[in-house]
Amino acid sequence: MPFVASIPLPEQAQLQFLIKVFLADKTFYGCAGQKIDDNIRVTVAAQACLLILNQKRTPYPELDSILIYPSTFVATREVANELGLVSTNHIAMLGESWSQGKVVLAWDNVQKGVMNLQDGHNVVLHEFAHQLDHESGSTNGAPLLNTRGAYKSWAHSFSEEFADLQEDAMHGRHSLMDHYGATNPAEFFAVATETFFERPREMASHHQQLYQQLRNYYKLDPGNW
Repeated sequence: MPFVASIPLPEQAQLQFLIKVFLADKTFYGCAGQKIDDNIRVTVAAQACLLILNQKRTPYPELDSILIYPSTFVATREVANELGLVSTNHIAMLGESWSQGKVVLAWDNVQKGVMNLQDGHNVVLHEFAHQLDHESGSTNGAPLLNTRGAYKSWAHSFSEEFADLQEDAMHGRHSLMDHYGATNPAEFFAVATETFFERPREMASHHQQLYQQLRNYYKLDPGNW
């Protein structure tokens, strides 16, 4: 991650320590023939631990496994329609976060994301934001916050921005954040996290309140990097 050299030295040291803890605690599994090596482990761990710098916490205590596919993988889902009839859908995925302590990633997309940390798309940041979101007990776009007032402020900023992104997506208008974030509040938080770390100055300029909420939550200001 080229910008790591711009992070203050105490935070660089903290990141290195968190990576070691993460690697000692989590198990990586290769799927569909993917071999696991230190390059894969460290590349994923470094980006995952970026989200918890300055948090003074154990890295992702509910997570135990990271499953790595060589490329896009297919997930099977049972979906009920308005009549209650259930059908099986097969969906091509680049990443997935499970509440049962697992993250699934497509390695080629992980590589693509880490080679371009300015396009606003990063599957590792996205899926590990879902892991943080779920720590509140529900993956709903509102991670654990310190106070009731913090939740009120968070809800106000996020609901406005989420509604704006839904409008942009509905009318096909360009937006800084990926329209996938308009799917639901959980995806909005994950997409906003990608944008916060990858396009921080643009986000601070065009989405000031949202940027402030994320800066308070992550206890970081990537715009300074």
